Amino acid sequence: MIRPLGERVVVKPLPSEEVTKGGIVIPDTAKEKPQEGEVVAVGPGRLLENGTRVPIDLKVGDRILFSKYAGNEVKLDGEEYLIMREADILGVIEK
Repeated sequence: MIRPLGERVVVKPLPSEEVTKGGIVIPDTAKEKPQEGEVVAVGPGRLLENGTRVPIDLKVGDRILFSKYAGNEVKLDGEEYLIMREADILGVIEK
C-alpha cells in the first residue's frame, strides 16, 4: 500500500456511470475522468513553520468529490489510485 506524506491522501477512483438515465451507453472514449472516490490512506497532515501538525479532516473509507484533474495517477498491483492534496478535495459525500 502507499503511505502518503504531509497533507496528501490516496484515493481509489470510483467508476462512473456507463449508462445514462435515458438508457444511452457511454463508450470508454467519451467518458470523463471520475470525480468521486474513496479515501484509502491519509497522511499525517500539514506541518506548520512552528513544528505543529494540522491533521487532515478525512479518514479512510470516506467517499469524496474532487476536482476534475486533481492528483497524480499511480498504478500499484494492477489497481489505479490518485495521490492528491487535501485542498484538491471538494467535499465528503455523507451517507
